[in-house]
Amino acid sequence: MIRVLVADDQAMVREGLRMILDAQPDLEVVAEAGDGQAALRAAAEHRPDVVLMDIRMPGMDGLQATERLLSAGSSSRVLVLTTFGQDEYLYRALRAGASGFLLKDSPRAQLLHAVRTVAEGSALLDPALTARLIEDWVRRPPPGAGLPPALGRLTPRELEVFTALARGRSNAEIAAELVLSETTVKTHVAHVLAKLDLRDRVQAVVLGYECGLVRPGEPG
Repeated sequence: MIRVLVADDQAMVREGLRMILDAQPDLEVVAEAGDGQAALRAAAEHRPDVVLMDIRMPGMDGLQATERLLSAGSSSRVLVLTTFGQDEYLYRALRAGASGFLLKDSPRAQLLHAVRTVAEGSALLDPALTARLIEDWVRRPPPGAGLPPALGRLTPRELEVFTALARGRSNAEIAAELVLSETTVKTHVAHVLAKLDLRDRVQAVVLGYECGLVRPGEPG
């Protein structure tokens, strides 16, 4: 059973999400919260697998709550709920360790898929939002001069895998591109994330763009 905490300042939104999630045999909403502080308290009490976190809430917003929750070492995965007008907030949420983001007007099936994907430890990137996010923030300053020292810990093959990760490739796509087995790619991915101290593939994408290894507009 996947345990979910719903954090949103609108009661009707929380009620709607609860109805959708509780109707599934493998999902259960264990708590609701109307602001970031309440979300932190509920997360500490109920220890959910996934937190559906709205960004704009009164008092402590979803960004602050995400930062505090994950910096404290919580095992909960955060799935950010957002609208198209909040790109810079999304970037900060991903930097804080959120495992993905979802548009509030997404279809029911996409919501359910997102919750299950994040719960199993994978990341969820909406392609349309990812493009906007990276285009906006990476260009502010231009890509940095050279690669960060942390990448020096990677072997040549791991650097190839990291570059593919930063371009949003799946394990199967990386395996085909580098002529490796998917099992070998999975091992390389685990080593890359560990060496770079990255929580998941989402943070690999962000780091790849930040350091200029991948540029906006490059073929995907």
